[in-house]
Amino acid sequence: MRGSTRQLSDLVDQARRYGVRDEAVLEAIGRVPRQQFVPRRFALAAYDDGPLPIGEGQTISQPAMVAMMAEAARLSPHDCVLEVGAGSGYGALVLRALAGRVVTIERRPALAEKAQAALEGHGLGDVTVVVGDGTLGWPEEAPYDAIVVTAAGPAPPTPLLEQLAPGGRLVIPIGPRYGHQHLMRYTRRGQQDTHSGGNGSPGEEYREERLTPVRFVPLIGTHGFPGRK
Repeated sequence: MRGSTRQLSDLVDQARRYGVRDEAVLEAIGRVPRQQFVPRRFALAAYDDGPLPIGEGQTISQPAMVAMMAEAARLSPHDCVLEVGAGSGYGALVLRALAGRVVTIERRPALAEKAQAALEGHGLGDVTVVVGDGTLGWPEEAPYDAIVVTAAGPAPPTPLLEQLAPGGRLVIPIGPRYGHQHLMRYTRRGQQDTHSGGNGSPGEEYREERLTPVRFVPLIGTHGFPGRK
């Protein structure tokens, strides 16, 4: 079952209300049938303005937030993009509608398998789904023109910063595990990475921008919050 034109238009209207203005992003949100990425019992709520549970203690993000993050990534049709946190696969397909190549990494094998199945056969281009610690990135396909992280970390993970191409953008929620967080954008300025290591501040090689208050599940991994393996 594909979303009706009216349902998809609702997602576009929601994104506009949250301030999304990039027409390419709005078109992408209007092309991806969200109900195909949620459990069947939530299909009727797939076009509501809010997140939905997808299992493994995770959620599919609010549609407008997916649009906001895609807009913040400033994508172009030839960009190579890494998404950290495949979840349902919905966000990855929105990104694929905007970019040339998308790799999405998921630490939970069961979710990665479901995302891979949901992503097949949409006609918007292939998405590569891999299993691993997203805070370490995916060096095999680096450098990336954009990296989008769908969970909140205490600081921008060093490996993700290092895997950005010059001019590349890291879009990530930053803040405490539970509490006030902000969507941030880090843009790599040049060829040499002067990041000092660890989970400190990004350093002069990266331009830091605070975009909007958000609330996301915690980013689990080596350069995120501790959690069960």
